[in-house]
Amino acid sequence: MTSNLPESSAPSDAVLDAADASAPAGRKRPKPGERRVQILQALATMLEQPGADRVTTAALAARLDVSEAALYRHFASKAQMFEALIEFIEQSVFGLIHQLNDREPDPVLRSRRLVTLLMQFGEKNPGMARVMVGDALVYENERLQQRMNLFFDKVESTLRQNLREVAVLNGTATPTVDAAADASVVTAFCVGRLQRFARSGFKRLPSESLDHGLAVLLPVLHA
Repeated sequence: MTSNLPESSAPSDAVLDAADASAPAGRKRPKPGERRVQILQALATMLEQPGADRVTTAALAARLDVSEAALYRHFASKAQMFEALIEFIEQSVFGLIHQLNDREPDPVLRSRRLVTLLMQFGEKNPGMARVMVGDALVYENERLQQRMNLFFDKVESTLRQNLREVAVLNGTATPTVDAAADASVVTAFCVGRLQRFARSGFKRLPSESLDHGLAVLLPVLHA
């Protein structure tokens, strides 16, 4: 995974599992909370493998050279591990969107840059992209997919606010309706690009011909 998971995305856990406590003298014992981050990084890395099947806790434990019981010392379930990954996605993306909203006054450019940062995040974090579009969640708890659906609902809501400003500036008769329709199309474009990226084995990049796509979907306002 390109972006390292901060410890804030995986709350520290002072309890060392049996595998940690009995580690050979030559192996450095992880600090409290560090093992949680290692587990999440390993899970994200395994999700980056093109065509990867469902990641099992047995395979994840083997990758980390610990027991499955050791994993459950830090996460109550695999669903909780995925929830931590989703929390990282939410914090990362919406943190950038909030900065963008504060810095960019032009609603069209703000919307374009929102799409760009979403594509860049997925491209730099292939394992996360599979989570975002639900490919990695097919066999997991249904609430995980519902949470990712809510993530894109929030993205669409932000776009809708931006594009209502655009509609008002354009003098359209129904700015709210137009903005809702436009935001839906742009959000579908984002999801589609990320799905194609994940399902092509990460060969079709989300940024491919992105400027052209943005010019069609979000044309710059003319004075």
